Amino acid sequence: GARGAAGAAEVEERMSHRKFEAPRHGSLGFNPRKRCKTHRGRVKAFPKDDSSQATHLTSFFAYKAGMTHIARDVDKPGAGVHKKEVVEAVTVLEAPPMVAVGLVGYVPTPRGLRSLTTVWAGHLSDDVKRRMYKNWYRSKKKAFTKYAKKYEGEAADINKEIERMKKYCTVVRLLCHTQMSKLKFRQKKAHIAEIQINGGSVEEKVEFGKGLFEKEISIDSVFAKDEMVDTISITKGKGFKGVIARFGVSRLPRKTHKGLRKVACIGSWHPSRVRTTVPRAGQLGYHHRTEINKKIYRIGKKGDEKSCMTDSDLTPKSINPLGGFPHYGLINEDWLLIKGAVPGCKKRMITLRKSLHERTSRAAKEEIMIKFIDTSSKFGHGRFQTVQEKEKIMGKRK
Repeated sequence: GARGAAGAAEVEERMSHRKFEAPRHGSLGFNPRKRCKTHRGRVKAFPKDDSSQATHLTSFFAYKAGMTHIARDVDKPGAGVHKKEVVEAVTVLEAPPMVAVGLVGYVPTPRGLRSLTTVWAGHLSDDVKRRMYKNWYRSKKKAFTKYAKKYEGEAADINKEIERMKKYCTVVRLLCHTQMSKLKFRQKKAHIAEIQINGGSVEEKVEFGKGLFEKEISIDSVFAKDEMVDTISITKGKGFKGVIARFGVSRLPRKTHKGLRKVACIGSWHPSRVRTTVPRAGQLGYHHRTEINKKIYRIGKKGDEKSCMTDSDLTPKSINPLGGFPHYGLINEDWLLIKGAVPGCKKRMITLRKSLHERTSRAAKEEIMIKFIDTSSKFGHGRFQTVQEKEKIMGKRK
């Protein structure tokens, strides 16, 4: 009997099945897993204000074009890849200049911030006026026509609100909108959002914001190369999915009755209800997500046909791959390369935000020297980097 018990214990040790305890599948921090209400990534927390710094903007909007890869040498003493070449995936975002059209001032209350006053610019483009209407072509297009008259003469009403903002407000945010006409999208309606102004005193913030009214703000005036940023976006929608895809629970054994891509037990007899913590089938994707610590590898300017030239690759070429980016097209405005992936599908708006805390890791401090940026076709097995290279090798075709 003792020998049999010892043998059973040995078999028990060898067996690799799970006993009783295990971490739960799927984080409860992301509940409810339902479709997002807004199509735009919202900044729910801006970086902490430091009045000793110069006044600056804390976020910007870009549009996801696609992905490619780069080659670079790693400078990380002590690491296995130090002084070796690595190939990394990068996301390409198109970021046309944004236009500032207003200022919002906030005052602190025991229940958080409350907006005290809003001041708009004198002239608004049709792109942003479309945002005020559900149906633009049927409307009378009268938005802001009366407000614009406040700027006639000495603009006393406007100046009064500006002075109120300087006197009472502690947080100042700039109303900015994207320029859809610069993109080759079907959409004409601009995306509009508030961007917090950090640094300097409240008076300096207000003057800084007012000085940007009706002017274009470019991506390189907000972010710089090698900076760590956070991306806020709506993820790619996947529709109604089961528990295996949605929560990553284990499949049941092959012989299970009535299907095996299920949760075996959805709860105890009592309480006689299904708990919210039990994985269930439902919506997957199209959720609002913030991903932190994305490094900017390069910022390219509009019209620069040599923006992807490097010291090691002297071929004059732009960021556009042969045939353009699939499901997007060609990039004709400013753009930036970000290491790794970014949530969302092609053409989705991505909100880029400055990091909430200064990053001090070696990865954050490392200066990136790109040796090669791939511009071969992203549709199929791309063989050629430029049209000239393709013509040289393929020769004259029909």
